[in-house]
Amino acid sequence: MEIYKKSQILSSFSNENKLSHQSKHFLLELYRCDCEKLNDESFLRCILNRAAKLANATVLNLISNKFEPQGVTAIALLAESHISIHTWPESNYSAVDIFTCGQNMMPELASQYLIESLKAEEHSLRVIERNPPSAVHKQIRTAV
Repeated sequence: MEIYKKSQILSSFSNENKLSHQSKHFLLELYRCDCEKLNDESFLRCILNRAAKLANATVLNLISNKFEPQGVTAIALLAESHISIHTWPESNYSAVDIFTCGQNMMPELASQYLIESLKAEEHSLRVIERNPPSAVHKQIRTAV
C-alpha cells in the first residue's frame, strides 16, 4: 500500500477548497472496487484507521460488522466526528461517509487513500460544508 504525503493529495484540490472550512462532510461513492477487499472486515478496519490518521483525526473507537453472505459495515468514531464505510462486494460498490470538524482536519487525504486502497475504478465525491454556530467553532473538547 502506498504511503501518501499531505502535499501530494492536497495539491490536487483547488486553493479555494483547501481546508477553508472547519466542518466538512464528504459523501464518497466507490464503484468497481476489488470485491475481496470489500468483504475483508479486518482490512476495512485497518484502512479506516489509517484514513483517520491521514485526515489528522483521533480515533476513539472502531466498530464493524460482517454480514452474511457478504458485506461489511465499519465505523471509526473520531474525536472530530466519524468515518463510516458500507460495502456491497457483489456489486463492487462501497459508500463512505467522512465527517470531520475542527481545525487541521484533512478529509481530502482520507478520501483519496480509501479510493486507492479499495482500487475503485470510478468514484463520486460530494462535499458538504457544515455551518455550525460560531460558538461551536470556538469550543475545545477533549475525549474522556
